[in-house]
Amino acid sequence: MRRAVAPLLAVTVALVLADSAVVTLALPDILRHLDTSVAQVAWVLISFNLVLALVAVPTALAFTWVPPRVLSAVGIAVFAAASAGCAVAPSIEVLIAARCVQALGGALALLGCLELLVAEYGERRGLAAWVTAGVVGTATGPVAGGLLTEAISWQAIFVVQVPVAALAVPAALAVRVAPVPTDRHRPAVRPHLTLALLSAALTAALFLLVLLLVDGWGRSPATAAITVSVVPVAALAARPLARLLRPGEEVETAVGCFLVAGGLVGLAIPPSAHLAWTVAPQALVGLGLGLTIDRLTARAIHLRLPRVEHAGWTIGARHVGVVVGLAILTPVFTADLEDAQAPAQEAIASLVLDAPLPAQDKIALARALGDELTAQQGQVPDLHRVFAAADLAPGVRPAAAALERDLDSQLERAATRAFRDSFLVGAGLAVLALLSVVVPRPGRRA
Repeated sequence: MRRAVAPLLAVTVALVLADSAVVTLALPDILRHLDTSVAQVAWVLISFNLVLALVAVPTALAFTWVPPRVLSAVGIAVFAAASAGCAVAPSIEVLIAARCVQALGGALALLGCLELLVAEYGERRGLAAWVTAGVVGTATGPVAGGLLTEAISWQAIFVVQVPVAALAVPAALAVRVAPVPTDRHRPAVRPHLTLALLSAALTAALFLLVLLLVDGWGRSPATAAITVSVVPVAALAARPLARLLRPGEEVETAVGCFLVAGGLVGLAIPPSAHLAWTVAPQALVGLGLGLTIDRLTARAIHLRLPRVEHAGWTIGARHVGVVVGLAILTPVFTADLEDAQAPAQEAIASLVLDAPLPAQDKIALARALGDELTAQQGQVPDLHRVFAAADLAPGVRPAAAALERDLDSQLERAATRAFRDSFLVGAGLAVLALLSVVVPRPGRRA
């Protein structure tokens, strides 16, 4: 049992940070099941990250008076209870409230697990375990959420967290932490700034990409989850690669930021909607993620006291970046989707007119397609039900099927263009993160 303590604590860290993006692929199912609006369902994602960003530093102050093992156990228990509440939420308001409580418990769990892992492994190894678990959780969250949503339901995302977190409660209580020194160091401003900018950029890869795959290109959540698994695989491969090449620490971080920027540019300009075109850009993003987040986090925390307070700053910086990224990118791609609607409608009308169908069938399809486009305004429309419901003669069905494929291709191209600017904005945020690394500090020679 003693050997399982530290791994359970590391899994808890991964679990909490996975929750920052785990619901991304489940949002369309939540939208339908709870009969809510797009604006409201977005808060299922935003609320968790916003609360975690706001409470991380204030929560760290509680560790001055209460033993870390107690606060960790309380935080994990609150996180588990809130996860169960998310699974049974009868309305979007209850789900958002439960997500906020989840984030509050998650903040206690994250900070407490750092102290407990250091007590179990020592300063360097404990911090490395905490940071690595966080990177793995952040990268794998969308993948796990998509697979669970497709295989079972969106509620399963939260149900599976409860027993894992419940096992971690006694694990936390089993660790004894020696008193920490009372020295105080100032927060490391530059690593936190880079973390925030990079997290905002990574939002484009971890959030917008899955939206493009599911809502833009019409792929299933399971297909999208398997596709975006390239990011965590590449992130895990980045550390062995860095050990092999042995670049300097700042060079490694700068290269990572550059790779993220390059990957997002690649996602902005795919030649077609074939999933293969996303693999190389995702690999670049994953490598960049693996080269940067752990380095920046370790630089912001290592040998800085109180350790838990500086960990709170890193958590706050990362999740402020996520919220800022969502706040910047969401309006951009929403506006671009609306701007793309008129040209898409014109292209659809042209394709319908040119289709080898009887005139009366063209008129009926044109009216039905127009109604469907109006009903799904602000989204990438799914036109399949128009063709499924159309009253067409058997001899006309092949031509109608060909028309449907042409229309789907046109919509895929329109969706790809609509997401382009958002990916480019994300790349710009990664470039800003790169500049925060390479621009010399005042009083230091370049």
